[in-house]
Amino acid sequence: MADSVYKVIELIGSSDTSWDDAARVAVERASKTLKDLRIAEVTEQDLKIEDGKITSYRVKLKVSFKYLD
Repeated sequence: MADSVYKVIELIGSSDTSWDDAARVAVERASKTLKDLRIAEVTEQDLKIEDGKITSYRVKLKVSFKYLD
């Protein structure tokens, strides 16, 4: 196995539908500009509530990607 170096960044995704969708949105958007995404760890989840109803889901993720040679 060759030596590797990874960078970890924090992303926040949001969705009107679910936490799963919020995470998917964040990863799909990041993958447009970052190459070789490896692992995503959900570190926080929260909700926006208006008039007693959930209006938005947010997920904070730590995402790693490999530095390329």
